[in-house]
Amino acid sequence: MRAQIETKKYLFAFIITTLVFFGALVVSNKFSTNRIAEIKSIESNISMDILASETQFALLRDSSCKAIDHSTAFSEELSSLAAKLSYMEDDLGTNNKEVISLKKYYSLLQIKDYLLVKQVREKCGVKPITIIYFYSNAGDCEDCIREGYVLTKLREEYPELRIYSFDYNLDLSVVKTMKSLYNLNDSLPALIIADEPHYGFQSTEDIEKLIPQLKKLREAREKAAQAKTATSTKK
Repeated sequence: MRAQIETKKYLFAFIITTLVFFGALVVSNKFSTNRIAEIKSIESNISMDILASETQFALLRDSSCKAIDHSTAFSEELSSLAAKLSYMEDDLGTNNKEVISLKKYYSLLQIKDYLLVKQVREKCGVKPITIIYFYSNAGDCEDCIREGYVLTKLREEYPELRIYSFDYNLDLSVVKTMKSLYNLNDSLPALIIADEPHYGFQSTEDIEKLIPQLKKLREAREKAAQAKTATSTKK
């Protein structure tokens, strides 16, 4: 009698364990399916954004200076793509083949924008404010994460600022050419400002000293805000 009870207990425990195992497996598969669907959706959105951006490049290349002056919103599109790509890096890992492929495509898109900005400068006399940023996420650059936060903050504060970010270790010929053009060494992070390389972590204050236009933009905005406040107070 006692042996039968023990047998039933073990059988019951086995059944419960089996149900828990298969239940967890079903839930895991469901989460995996949803995760894959989400990633595919992001990939599709990135591909659509890139196609739209490339079409915009073609339109802007032959546009008048008046039309090109209003193309600063394109910097926001690049920022949006960067955010999506960063999400995929965090979710799939930096060594994922799809992530690397999209990063290469995004790098090409940035260089296209960089070249377009140079054409605008020559054609229209516009003087855009640009920073070229080389980083590594291979675990060999602790300051790269901090530098990324600084540049993100600056981009939010100064919409006029165009920041181009490149993975120093990316196996892409045009990225290698960019590194060669500025004669970069392996010291990261590296910022190219006014065609001059600056190595190591640069704070917001450091970058504002290197780019005096940023300080002027901030002061102009502060004056405009004060004038607006004064006008509102009088009313």
